[in-house]
Amino acid sequence: MLPAAVVAAVLFVSPVTPPSRAQAGEAVAPAAKAPPPAATKLPAPPSHSAVATPAETPDPAAAELARKVQALYEKTRDLEARFTQTYLYAGLGRRLVSTGTLKVRKPGLMRWDYATPSKKTIAVTGKKLVQYEPDEKQAYVDEAFDATAMSAAVTFLLGRGDLGKEFQPSLGEGGTLVLTPRLPDPRVERIVLTVGPEGEVLGTTVLDGTGNENRLVFEGTRRNAGLAEADFQVVLPKDVRRLSPPGR
Repeated sequence: MLPAAVVAAVLFVSPVTPPSRAQAGEAVAPAAKAPPPAATKLPAPPSHSAVATPAETPDPAAAELARKVQALYEKTRDLEARFTQTYLYAGLGRRLVSTGTLKVRKPGLMRWDYATPSKKTIAVTGKKLVQYEPDEKQAYVDEAFDATAMSAAVTFLLGRGDLGKEFQPSLGEGGTLVLTPRLPDPRVERIVLTVGPEGEVLGTTVLDGTGNENRLVFEGTRRNAGLAEADFQVVLPKDVRRLSPPGR
């Protein structure tokens, strides 16, 4: 299982965002972001034929730290944590601070409940993705969500992937673990993990290909607490406005 922090590398650096009301002819800002970008469809993962980044001399200490992180999360069946997320918009010179809780259960279940600055829930249950914005009374629902379109960071979280194979590890300032994708990926340029003594991820900074940064700090993490499948189900009110993926 990928450390919870690494989820940010794809889904929450540029959060999975439903088509805005502006695209539907109405003017409104999404609930949990600064001025919204256009609706985002996750790009396809880099082709295996893509040119790999130049090989670097392996760092034994970094490789060992990556294995330590991997080993801990391989033994993690589920987890729950509080998070504080600081997102820095490179092009706008602005930042957005959010707080909430994260739940993960293998295989294939994760849920982010944002509490501030606005309420929002993003849940992936197998091939279904739901983003519910109660203040806007709308929900984006994808019944055929393609998890293979996500990078190895997220597929690792869902029970697939390997840090050592997908990333080139190195040590950063203060003993942080720096993960650089072995294949070019505009969604993830670099991931920096702050790692605790047992291999637990305490925080992360994720840099994407356009210079945006997503910083996450995790607190109160509980592992293998026995989260139920029902904990990941999002029950939508009958009067919620449902939005579907473009072209469906």
